[in-house]
Amino acid sequence: MLKTREQDNEGVPQHVDVLIVGAGLSGIGAAWHLSRYSPDRSFVILEGREAIGGTWDLFRYPGLRSDSDMYTLGYSFEPWTDCKAIADGPSILRYVNEVADKYDIRRHIRFKHHVVSADFDSSTGRWTVEARRTDTDESVTLTANWVHMCSGYYNYAEAYLPDFPGQEQFAGRFFHAQFWPDDLDFQGKKAVVIGSGATAVTIVPEMAKGGAAHVTMLQRSPTYMVSRPAVDKVANGLRKMLGDKASYSVVRWRNVLLQQAFFQLARRRPDTMKRMLRKGLLKELPPDYEIDRHFNPAYNPWDQRLCLVPDADLFAGIRDGTVEVVTDTIETFTETGVKLTSGRELEADIVVAATGLKLQLLSDVAFSIDGVRQQLNKKMTYKGMMFGDVPNLSYSFGYTNASWTLKADLIATYLTRLLNHLRDRDVQIACPKQQPDVAEIPFLDFTSGYVQRALSILPKQGDRAPWKLHQNYALDRLSLKLGKVEDGVMQFARADARAVPPRSLTKEVA
Repeated sequence: MLKTREQDNEGVPQHVDVLIVGAGLSGIGAAWHLSRYSPDRSFVILEGREAIGGTWDLFRYPGLRSDSDMYTLGYSFEPWTDCKAIADGPSILRYVNEVADKYDIRRHIRFKHHVVSADFDSSTGRWTVEARRTDTDESVTLTANWVHMCSGYYNYAEAYLPDFPGQEQFAGRFFHAQFWPDDLDFQGKKAVVIGSGATAVTIVPEMAKGGAAHVTMLQRSPTYMVSRPAVDKVANGLRKMLGDKASYSVVRWRNVLLQQAFFQLARRRPDTMKRMLRKGLLKELPPDYEIDRHFNPAYNPWDQRLCLVPDADLFAGIRDGTVEVVTDTIETFTETGVKLTSGRELEADIVVAATGLKLQLLSDVAFSIDGVRQQLNKKMTYKGMMFGDVPNLSYSFGYTNASWTLKADLIATYLTRLLNHLRDRDVQIACPKQQPDVAEIPFLDFTSGYVQRALSILPKQGDRAPWKLHQNYALDRLSLKLGKVEDGVMQFARADARAVPPRSLTKEVA
C-alpha cells in the first residue's frame, strides 16, 4: 500500500512504478487498466485540483453536457446505464466518481498536487517528479519508473479571450464561460453569448429555457450543427433485453461504426454531407430563416468538429423567439451592450464569452532527460501516445472526430502491455526511436481556431505508422490492443544504459 506522505523518514523521495498526472476521465481509466492488467505495478495519481472529474468538475455553466454519446464517452469496462445517451455534466461527474469508488481508485489519488517538472535519469531508469501543493505551496518530490500524463489538452486556469474594443465600458456582467460565476442571476435579463462552438450552443438554449428574457448567440462565422435525441430509445430497449453489459457493448460498437461512416462520408463527399446537414436544418428552422447566412460555414464538414444540438433545443428557441443567432463582428462594447460592424447594437445585461479554450501541452510540465530540457513540441508522436526519443513517458489524447475516451481506453491498454513487456524482458526503459526519413505533418488536421492558435506548441505527427495519427478507432484498436510491442521502432534498454537487442535475437523470458 502506498504511504500517505511523499517522502520516507530519511527524506528520500517516495517511489512508485507509474505516476499518473490527472484524475479526470483519462486518469481514472488508466488507473483501472493498471489495476486490472498490471496489478504488480504500484501507482499514484497526482491531481492539481481538489476533486475527481477534470473537465466535468471544472465547468459550471448551464446545461453542461457531453457532445459525444455516453456509450462511447463512457469506459469500455463500465457500462453507462442512465437513460440519456447525451448526458449532462453532473451525471458524467457522478459516473466518474462511482467508477473511482467501485474499483478502489480514490485511495491512490493525491489531490492539490500540481506537477511542475520531471527529469529522467538514464542511469537509474527513473523520473524525478517535482510537484507543488496548491493548498500549502510546499514542494513535493517523487520518483517513478514511468510517467503517464492524463492532464487533458487545455489550460484550466486561463481561457482564450480576445481583446474586445471598449470592453471596459460595459456596465453589465461580462465573463468567460470557463469561469461561470456562482452568483449569476439571469432571470429576466438580456444576454449575448459570443461564440458558435459547443459551449455557446449549450449555454444559449439553457439560458433561454432558464428564464432569460432574450438570448443572442453572436457568431463571427457559422458552425455545422446536427440535431440528435438525447435519449437513445434503441439502446434503452436493448438494455431491457440483453442486460447492461451486453447491450452496452453492442451499442458502443454501433455508435463507433456510425461515427466512422459519418466522418468518412464527410471527408470523401463533403457536398453530400452539406446537403444532409442542410436538410436537417430545414426541418427545424422557420420557413423563411436565413440558413445560408447563419448555418452555412465556409469550410467543409469535419474540417472542424460538428456541434451537436440535443433534442433540437437551440432550434426550438429560435422558433419561439427567445433565441436569436446573429452573424457579425464586434466593433466595440458599449455601456448597454455590443455594437456590431453592421451598425446594429445588441442590448445586453450579461455578455458571456464562449470564445474557446487555450490549449496546453501536457499541462506545461517541464520535462528533461539527464538534466537537458526537452522541447516536446519539436518531437514526433509515436502511436499518438509517446514522443520520439523520450523514454518512459506516455500521454492520453482523444479523438477529434469521436469521443475522447475511446482513444484513452486504447492508450491505457497499450500502456499495460508495454509495462508487462518491460517486466517480462527484465528491462526498465522503453523509448521510440525517431526515424529521420519520416516526414513531419501537423499534429491535428483541424481548422478550428483553438487548434490553429496552438500549432506552435503542439508536437508533430509523421506521414506513416507508427508515427501517424489515424483518428480511426478500428485502426488504433489493431495497433494498440493487438499490434506487436516490438515493432522495430520501440527500443528497449536496461537502466545501466546497455541496449537490449530485439526479442527475436534473444531467448524467451519465462
